[in-house]
Amino acid sequence: MKNDFAERLKELRAAKGLSGEELGKIIGVSGATISFWENRRSDIKSEYLKRLAKHFGVTSDFLIGLEN
Repeated sequence: MKNDFAERLKELRAAKGLSGEELGKIIGVSGATISFWENRRSDIKSEYLKRLAKHFGVTSDFLIGLEN
């Protein structure tokens, strides 16, 4: 896995077999927002970073590339 948030998010989402729209519904954002994060067009707010970490069973530090 690469060390940047966008790549880690794409890989975790794909590993779970989720579309961007499906993941967005799970954490409370639009599918477009997921796409913006994965394409580095928008920064993620800490509230959603926490939701993603909880959903995928990883730490926020892992998601943003501070740990492997």
